[in-house]
Amino acid sequence: MVDTNNFLNLGPSLSNPFGKFSDGSPIDDDFSAQNNVTIDKKLLIDLHQLSIGPMLSEGPYSAVYEGLYKSMPVAIKIIQPDMSANVSPERKEKFQRELTLLSKVKHENIVKFIGASMEPALMLVTELMRGGTLQKYLWSTRPHCPDLKLSLSFALGISRAMEYLHGNGIIHRDLKPSNLLLTEDNTIVKLADFGLAREEADSEMTTEAGTYRWMAPEMFSVEPIKIGVKKYYNHKVDVYSFSMILWELLTNSTPFKGRSNIMVAYAAATKLRPSMDNIPTDIEPLLRSCWADDPAERPEFEQISDFLANILRNVCASQTSSPNIFETEHPTGKESANSPVMNYLMDKDAENSKKKNRSSYNLVYPTWNLLVPPNIQCPAFN
Repeated sequence: MVDTNNFLNLGPSLSNPFGKFSDGSPIDDDFSAQNNVTIDKKLLIDLHQLSIGPMLSEGPYSAVYEGLYKSMPVAIKIIQPDMSANVSPERKEKFQRELTLLSKVKHENIVKFIGASMEPALMLVTELMRGGTLQKYLWSTRPHCPDLKLSLSFALGISRAMEYLHGNGIIHRDLKPSNLLLTEDNTIVKLADFGLAREEADSEMTTEAGTYRWMAPEMFSVEPIKIGVKKYYNHKVDVYSFSMILWELLTNSTPFKGRSNIMVAYAAATKLRPSMDNIPTDIEPLLRSCWADDPAERPEFEQISDFLANILRNVCASQTSSPNIFETEHPTGKESANSPVMNYLMDKDAENSKKKNRSSYNLVYPTWNLLVPPNIQCPAFN
């Protein structure tokens, strides 16, 4: 039961959380032109049915509040004004891009878009994910690692979301644990924050978009560059970011912990990667291929999803009545590096396999002899 005593209904006063008021009149052309943001009328929410509650999180560009829309729990993202008390053109552009892309995508591992508004502030309304961010979840369980099956399940959910985005020509460009949200029972992960996402282009794109610790090396330069400089890169930047998240899920550590942004960028650019200590040998080939320095050597998310689904299927099939005992048999590093899985992941022509039926894949996946906790439901494999 949601306590609504502290919720503010926007209908009567149309007041926003920053103390700015509107007369409640319909959005008109002058207002739209002034804000340089256009919203399809089908995507507009009815402010009279929206209530804002407590703040959930706050960043340099926006704040997220819990709310109710048509009596349904929602998350309300409000774009914050800059130092001049106005929303800058850059923030408006980011809002427009996020709105446009998020309203188009529909996937079980992507946060559900509900609607948007331009008054009394720029707002995005999505489903409420009560589990918070994956980052906070990992922090809360340290120094312990999440259950292996849960980590693999999260990784598979993320991979499937990215497979869907890339299949629709969208690059996220800011894939990291703080942009991944969990359901209240901490079993399902969903991708959020499309502020830096964009449709993939054959031309050059803005460099240094994202967060250094998870950013692919081709997106930045160790040499000083001018603000706004563009260079060519493709959707494989998301695969690199995914590798950092997968490593975090398996170790519950922060990549390049203790290093500044500049040092992280330098480390990635000089081909340094996080330690493979305590990483299951069967997963090493996947990590190494995903964070390869050459983007062409990184697999597609379709391949990553296949790999993770088969490993997770083997893990689930190995369940027994002993919930807390883990026994792992891994191939040697050499065997793993020469396995059909590794060859499949590294096959530069694998994109052509998308045209084939998945049942045609003749792969031998690593067999894990694991005794795993039975309380975590295995995801559907399809």
